Amino acid sequence: MFRALYTAASGMTAQQLNLDNIANNLANSSTTGFQQRQVNFTDLLYQNEIMPGAAATQQTTVAAGLQIGLGARTSETEIIQTQGDFATTGNPLDLAIQGQGFFQILLPNGQIGYTRDGSFHPDAQGSLVTADGNPLQPAVTIPADALSVTVGSDGTVSVTQPGQTAATQVGSIQTALFVNPGGLNSAGNTYICPPLLPVNLW
Repeated sequence: MFRALYTAASGMTAQQLNLDNIANNLANSSTTGFQQRQVNFTDLLYQNEIMPGAAATQQTTVAAGLQIGLGARTSETEIIQTQGDFATTGNPLDLAIQGQGFFQILLPNGQIGYTRDGSFHPDAQGSLVTADGNPLQPAVTIPADALSVTVGSDGTVSVTQPGQTAATQVGSIQTALFVNPGGLNSAGNTYICPPLLPVNLW
């Protein structure tokens, strides 16, 4: 009886963590660049009441044995690498990555943060920065007299300036790829970082 209660409690604890994760995914369903996490489960140890192959009689053995499972636990949460929906904003510097990859952002502590949020705008010096003012890396600077800005599918940033008929390339947006993107650490503000770096990026 007590074993059954402990086994059931382990399942409830695991499902509570799963519900917490689902709630966070739902709360961020409208967050630009947010990537949901999925909780994975694994079973716990088993008690062997009768080992397979044990003697049943003097002439026979037990074929399957008797094992009692002791419940379940959460084993990991991984980032789900699915493509989000595209939306037209009218801002030529609102960018989206089609496929894999992350924008590289220089954070206040000097580390590089990675994000799928491509909401950029030029700061007072013309450098492309995020909504919270962190600069894109490598840096891209838009001239103050630029009449239009175009970002190519390869990340090339070009501007048209007064007196010019052809666009001028002013930089290139480079994305970062990871071998195991599902194992990255979430750091808040849609930033993620590799597992060996601290999660507190500010």
